[in-house]
Amino acid sequence: MSEEDDEIILSELSDEDLVNQMFDDLYDGLKDEIVEGTNILLERGWTPYKVLTEALVGGMKIVGEDFRDGILFVPEVLLAAGAMKAGMGVLKPLLAETGAKTIGKMVIGTVKGDIHDIGKNLVGMMMEGAGFEIIDIGINNPVEKYLETLEREQADILGMSALLTTTMPYMKVVIDTMKEKGIRDDYIVLVGGAPLNEEFGRAIGADAYCRDAAVAVETAKDFIARKHNQRVGGQA
Repeated sequence: MSEEDDEIILSELSDEDLVNQMFDDLYDGLKDEIVEGTNILLERGWTPYKVLTEALVGGMKIVGEDFRDGILFVPEVLLAAGAMKAGMGVLKPLLAETGAKTIGKMVIGTVKGDIHDIGKNLVGMMMEGAGFEIIDIGINNPVEKYLETLEREQADILGMSALLTTTMPYMKVVIDTMKEKGIRDDYIVLVGGAPLNEEFGRAIGADAYCRDAAVAVETAKDFIARKHNQRVGGQA
């Protein structure tokens, strides 16, 4: 089969080939192609949820694995996540109509005093790519902002990031306040950022320290599955 000028016509591909092409396009951060592919699958009768899980989340899984293994770096992952977001733009209103369930809901933000957000943005995009709903409250967040948002959104997970050693201790302030209010056990608390480590995560009472976005996704999935199993196993 000769491909003139290497031009791939997405609409002429079979479903399987189109999904594989979308994996490649996501990997390369091609927004327009992802939007086009998403629309073609919807026109062919795919449910929004099927497009999300098989085409977009499937593609981001490969991106996540290569990021974890050091094959891809932050700039490439941000491009891929941007393409994923473009596809999500098409699917979000449709998913809302069908009431499709997300894996879980996460509130994420950088702690008070810290305005670094590349790591946080990356985690948010990768989590969204894995099927989580993300409420990003931005940078420089006081404890009140975290707690108000968690309650309002009825979230499952709190994600906090810090890039400065001087702002790291504020994570403990948030967790201690949650304990004082008796709500600490209602949420999975994940922390991350360059100066942190596992020992620090344990010391402040977080559920887990995540060294990068790929680990954050796997950790969140693991905790959500356990939480679900506890509910099913314990009280319904």
